[in-house]
Amino acid sequence: MKGPKPPKPEALPAKPRVRRQYGVLPYRLDPRLEVLLLTSRETRRWVIPKGWPMKGKKPHQSAAREALEEAGVTGKTGNKALGAYSYVKLLKNGQLAPCKVKVFPLLVRRQRETWPEQEQRDTRWFAPEEAADAVQEPELAVIIRAFAAARS
Repeated sequence: MKGPKPPKPEALPAKPRVRRQYGVLPYRLDPRLEVLLLTSRETRRWVIPKGWPMKGKKPHQSAAREALEEAGVTGKTGNKALGAYSYVKLLKNGQLAPCKVKVFPLLVRRQRETWPEQEQRDTRWFAPEEAADAVQEPELAVIIRAFAAARS
């Protein structure tokens, strides 16, 4: 006895495309390791600076640019990713977009007094364990804890 025919490919729901983003984990040694988080504009949850790829820039360069725009920080960005995490972004058109964020380390050398998104976000330095507890994305918390463990 034959079972039911499988649905035609066009009848299956489209799997949403996972979009790539690049971010940094800003840190300093003052004298202990601290991690900088900032609030997202819409939900005000604690996040890292991140954004879309930029034409003509390498991933770690795009991530460093986001750190400047979103948190006013500059420094030495590693070109090897610490890892990646997933989250769902609410787009301006109201759609939800699954995103995968590749995270690069950023040793902060300077935090500017003014920067483009200063009025839209709050920033705060955290002890690594506090930072890991403050973020909502479990994979990002793992990246923060692993980064701190590698430096202790």
